[in-house]
Amino acid sequence: MDAVIPAAGRGSRLGELTADRPKGLVEVAGRPLLAHVFETAVEAGADELVVIVGYEAAQIVDRFGDSFAGVPITYVHQRERLGLGHAVLQAEPHVGETFLLVNGDNVFGGSVAPVVTAVEEVDAALAVEEVSPAVAATTGVIETDEAGHVTGIVEKPADPSSTLVTTGCYVLPADVFHACALLRPSAEGEYQLSEAVGLLVRAEYEVATVRVSERVNVNTLEDVARASELVKRK
Repeated sequence: MDAVIPAAGRGSRLGELTADRPKGLVEVAGRPLLAHVFETAVEAGADELVVIVGYEAAQIVDRFGDSFAGVPITYVHQRERLGLGHAVLQAEPHVGETFLLVNGDNVFGGSVAPVVTAVEEVDAALAVEEVSPAVAATTGVIETDEAGHVTGIVEKPADPSSTLVTTGCYVLPADVFHACALLRPSAEGEYQLSEAVGLLVRAEYEVATVRVSERVNVNTLEDVARASELVKRK
């Protein structure tokens, strides 16, 4: 299975840490953030890594070269950073069928292999977690039926109907590229992957949810420290 790793961002909230290097090369527990992301994908069964690069892309290419732990890497440039849906669309020429997607700034405390396994029974799967209502209002909120299948995704709702949220880990069918191509930009000018998944749901694709217990989305200096502690506890 191919794994798509969006890693084009600078990470401006990390301040001086990303003044001269991309977010993916910020050290977490003594290793680049992307090394942890790549390990998560490879452990889950990825046999090719399709890495979306942008800010200071050459540094990522120089650091990792053409493979990681024996798994080949293909680099794709996102010339304009216009959201996750736009980033995923850049990978279309390099991805075959169903693929794993792991955001390049997420550190997981456990395996995401159960998300991959879930698509043996459904069309797509999302790794999800429970958060506080305040956090839910800042991200993609998942609505589900009694079977745990996705019935809707709302991006950054003012009044969240649920505290179950996306974690930046998905297993998606190739049809999601068509959905991404249909997206319209948000008020911020970004194309949201959550909206593309919502289009699949409305087209009656079965999308399962798989809960994960520990994850750190690395955006701030405090997140770097939390992610480092998470890695050390593994």
